Amino acid sequence: MSENADRPDFTGLKAMYINCTLKRSPEPSNTQALIDRSIAVMERNGVSVDSIRAVDYDIATGVRPDMTEYGWDRDDWPALLERVLAADILVLGGPIWLGDNSSVMRRVIERLYGYSGVLNDKGQYAYYGRVGGALFTGNEDGVKHCAMSTLYSLQHIGYSIPPQADAGWIGEAGPGPSYLDEGSGGPENDFVNRNTTFLTYNLLHLASILRASGGFPAYGNQRSEWDAGCHFGYENPEYR
Repeated sequence: MSENADRPDFTGLKAMYINCTLKRSPEPSNTQALIDRSIAVMERNGVSVDSIRAVDYDIATGVRPDMTEYGWDRDDWPALLERVLAADILVLGGPIWLGDNSSVMRRVIERLYGYSGVLNDKGQYAYYGRVGGALFTGNEDGVKHCAMSTLYSLQHIGYSIPPQADAGWIGEAGPGPSYLDEGSGGPENDFVNRNTTFLTYNLLHLASILRASGGFPAYGNQRSEWDAGCHFGYENPEYR
């Protein structure tokens, strides 16, 4: 079958990649190298891509949209959040340390969480209608653990998660080589390349479906309606 046969049209979609590496630009980042593989697939499909390293910015600690309102002298997050909200797809990428996500990843998730109570124009939580995924690199075990934590966090605040929404490289556990190490086999690894490609297209498919349907359906999940007294058929058994 030709690769172009039945190829969907993803033009007009926007994706945001946040690399939660501990390495500031322009230091080489293993995670960025894997992220760039996914970005390349996006761009070949006409998707507009925004990509940052969170550590390059002064992101304050906290769970409020703007921490300068809570005593911090500077906070770059509000401007970054505008870029996140402009994207149909958010991919969080990061390294694995001690089998877990980096401190930078946790800070980004906390700041995303800080906006999760805001409502969209349908009365749903703000991140509804957007799609999330995750990419990781390391040289010891932890990809699945990091993916579980990250994807849970994204869906909990309102992102939709497609099938197989994570991929990663850990070399040979014990430790093994990092993704970009000479002779590591990472960039040539068929398993990693396949999973990264499937991840990217599954994000595109779900984002395209949500765009075509006008976002996530707004019935039974509108905080504004619930607070106004509409409980969508829910009955409290204590009142029967």
